[in-house]
Amino acid sequence: MPDRHANPDAPADPARRAVLQLLAAAGLIALGTGRAAAAVPGWPEEAFRKTSQADALAALYGKPLEMSDKVTLQVPEIAENGAVVPVSVGTTLPNVTSVTLLVPENPNTLAASFKFGPGVAPAVSCRLKMAKTSPVIAVVESDGRLFGVSKEVKVTLGGCGG
Repeated sequence: MPDRHANPDAPADPARRAVLQLLAAAGLIALGTGRAAAAVPGWPEEAFRKTSQADALAALYGKPLEMSDKVTLQVPEIAENGAVVPVSVGTTLPNVTSVTLLVPENPNTLAASFKFGPGVAPAVSCRLKMAKTSPVIAVVESDGRLFGVSKEVKVTLGGCGG
């Protein structure tokens, strides 16, 4: 093996280079999985397993929901494909800490839950999977209370294996 200190312009050993590349790749993979694992403990697994609206809300928040015209929900009246139903939620309520979407007719009612930090504009747009025609319920947590709105979406082709 050539002495690189004696001649810094000499080519690097290919075997050494391969080992260093493998170690760098393994380190990057380990960093990525560490971040993913760190994010998992905050995931509300129990709430996502619930099959009823009341049980999902109880597991996630443990407080009652009141309907409000200060929460806006945009969904199509008819969704031709239940695998990709566009949903947008907004609100004029102050101090919003989360937005949750429920689809009571899905096998698991809780479809999505988003948390917000202070000073963030509480708006969410996403696509949901819907097994069949169902209400979509948007729940906004503001100042420790739950406010919601519900709209029916007719699904012509189910997106949850239906």
